[in-house]
Amino acid sequence: MSKIEESLKNAPIIKKGDYNYVIHPITDGIPYIEPSLLEEVINKMNIPQCKRIVTMEAMGIPIATALSLKTGIPFTIIRKRSYGLPGEVSVKQVTGYSSSNLFINGIEKGDEVVIVDDVVSTGGTLVAVVSALKEMGVKIKGIFIAVNKGNLKEIEGKIGMHINTVVDIEVNGKVKIKHS
Repeated sequence: MSKIEESLKNAPIIKKGDYNYVIHPITDGIPYIEPSLLEEVINKMNIPQCKRIVTMEAMGIPIATALSLKTGIPFTIIRKRSYGLPGEVSVKQVTGYSSSNLFINGIEKGDEVVIVDDVVSTGGTLVAVVSALKEMGVKIKGIFIAVNKGNLKEIEGKIGMHINTVVDIEVNGKVKIKHS
């Protein structure tokens, strides 16, 4: 069993309303991110060549940083606050436990990007970001997610793209690793 699978099986779960929130180093930074765990995750993400790695604040940042260092590809962070820069694009994000805006800066029409993030569950963030990037004329060359705890086929149907995952889980009182 891989480090990420083993650590997920032992991860605590808290409820936020009806949402089962798994507390894990890769998805929350708690208690801490072991370098070997992060390395395992990025080594399973075989991203294609692109102009930019794109991630969403906050927990996609360690993954994007490690991938950038490994590949030499720069990365851009889609932020949770507006800077009011020219060309900034606002994206409405609705997740399983919150609703807010994200702000895209530094990405232009025609850019070839790969999206990376820590987790996908409802797909609210990913669907909104993919939609906004496509509207901007950005070419998305791939999507790579560390932990899938959602209905991947449904999310893929909404965005019209395949999503690559490192590990797929089911949460029902405890974490269960799903094998394809």
